[in-house]
Amino acid sequence: MSKGVLLVNLGSPDSTDPKDVKKYLGEFLMDERVIDVPYWARTLLVKGIILNTRPKKSAEAYQKIWWDEGSPLIVLSERLQSKIDEITSVPVALAMRYGSPNILSGLQELHDKGVDEVLIFPLYPQFAMATTETILVLAEELRKEHFPDMKFTSVPAFYNHPDYIRTLANSISENLKDVDFEHLLFSYHGVPERHIRKSDITNSHCKIDGSCCKTPSTAHQFCYRHQCYETTRLVAEYLELKENTYSVSFQSRLGFDPWLQPYTDRTIERFGNQGMKKLAIVTPAFVSDCLETLEEIAMEGEEIFHEVGGKEFTVVPCLNDRQDWVNVLGRWIDEWAYQKPVEA
Repeated sequence: MSKGVLLVNLGSPDSTDPKDVKKYLGEFLMDERVIDVPYWARTLLVKGIILNTRPKKSAEAYQKIWWDEGSPLIVLSERLQSKIDEITSVPVALAMRYGSPNILSGLQELHDKGVDEVLIFPLYPQFAMATTETILVLAEELRKEHFPDMKFTSVPAFYNHPDYIRTLANSISENLKDVDFEHLLFSYHGVPERHIRKSDITNSHCKIDGSCCKTPSTAHQFCYRHQCYETTRLVAEYLELKENTYSVSFQSRLGFDPWLQPYTDRTIERFGNQGMKKLAIVTPAFVSDCLETLEEIAMEGEEIFHEVGGKEFTVVPCLNDRQDWVNVLGRWIDEWAYQKPVEA
């Protein structure tokens, strides 16, 4: 069998034009694993309300962070794919879950190169319904319809893999080497609390009560909240961070349902109100800088911090196409290609 890899990231609008943003948001928000309510309710919410109000505001946000080459997320993902492709022994293609290039085109690219065994590689350290799961479900649907002879393997969540923890910790250390900060905030993308309970394979462990994430359970294999806290714990341990000098928060909530707390924007505000002057922030749910890191954190977050008296606000970039990160991914891919499992 001929092997190949499909890297899959979130995606981006084709441009900052509100029409393109509306198209992208429509595809994203109509995903039943992103807004997991009955189809009629999702349609009413997304097409009846959100797509009539949000595209213009989102387009303005994208305009603030857009690069000459295009969407930062796409450009950074392409750079990553190109660098990995140079050092691995098998073809590496790139796809986005939403927008272009899509998963079908990525699989077609590999198929055209004679690939019939594909490693699906979601570029998310932590597992979530709205990220990893939706990628794997769609990829399987496309395989059955278009490439029935293909065989798929997928990379499990790597939130606690020593290689990932070391690379993330080194990135934080390098970027904060000459920065005097009082606190390091680990901000992860938020999800509704019900997503945590829906992903609980035991149907009983996840209480979101502060203790379940620390109590060993098979549920942790698919528990986004546990995996975020565990990434933080392992990085803090690696960097020998002192207790109370770091914490976890969750950003980017949508709607009125309970989402994972504490919320990043309110946490930043609270720190400033408590007299903190120097805050550093890292976003380990993302491997590529995007709207949520470049605009929501680096712009809006800094504005909030300054409004409540904060002075220095330092954002650690995502891993992007750092060479040590490229080397890790290349090694994992070659281990798979030569039948050595990628394990945590």
